[in-house]
Amino acid sequence: MKKYLLIFSLLCSGISMVYGQQEKLLTHFIFDKMSINPGATGVGMPAQVCGTMIYRNQWDKFNGAPNSALLNAEANISQYVPSAVGLSFYHDAIGFSRQNNLTLNYAYHLPIANGMLGLGVGLGFVSYGMSPTWVTPNDPTDASLPTAINEINFDANFGAYYSHNSGWYAGISSTHLPASELTQLNFNTARHYYAMGGYTYKDAFGMNSLDLEANLLIRTDLVRFSSDINVRAIWNNMFYGGITFRPDDAVGIMAGLNWQRFTFGYSYDITVNRISSISTGSHELLVRYCYPLPPLPVTKPRHPRYL
Repeated sequence: MKKYLLIFSLLCSGISMVYGQQEKLLTHFIFDKMSINPGATGVGMPAQVCGTMIYRNQWDKFNGAPNSALLNAEANISQYVPSAVGLSFYHDAIGFSRQNNLTLNYAYHLPIANGMLGLGVGLGFVSYGMSPTWVTPNDPTDASLPTAINEINFDANFGAYYSHNSGWYAGISSTHLPASELTQLNFNTARHYYAMGGYTYKDAFGMNSLDLEANLLIRTDLVRFSSDINVRAIWNNMFYGGITFRPDDAVGIMAGLNWQRFTFGYSYDITVNRISSISTGSHELLVRYCYPLPPLPVTKPRHPRYL
């Protein structure tokens, strides 16, 4: 999917308008629901604040291939108000192009039918720029070649996410709602739509220490569709291993460790698309840290006579 952005980066001087921008691809998308669905912010987590960092080196050894970095911070503040807040920053470098997204999320939590519904909105900015390096045979100052340029515009997301106490969840969302046009770059941030769902089967095969988790993510800009199907085995809530299948793109293998308040994860994607003979695969690293929020102070009523 991201190869289209790479082609755009290399041939931008001959393109008058670009549509159908593709969003990031992460094998660890199960740890990044918040950035694509603001309604998922804080849902299903206790009263704590969590920071998540994911780095992805896509299509390793492929010149100009995507390199992505994501930083999420979210806090479930439902012990104070029935809400959660979050901050998401995403950086993507593809060929000559650089994209940055910064979004502030707010989700309202509503208990419904033995579960929690999160309705969220994300407001922020999208920045897109190019810094090309041209190797010209004759004139190094050719005015027809585009130079470094960057543009920033308003961005907004919306999502609804429901998590049931029995272990399943579902969500729908849309990102880049304004579909902003970056006029200097002749570039459109296309509106994207997402559907996600999953289920955790506790004590699988009669083993008290083993849980099986299945997740599905579907994304589209109404031009192209893609999906991720993920299955994880979680042992004693400490170790996990799994596999992700992305049709016509890659098969990913993941493993991780939950240690105290940290989660460490790694995945390797085996490329199965048309560049499989060039790419040596994609690498992804995950670090997550959670810290409990302090409880509300207990106030005791006092009789005025005994103050």
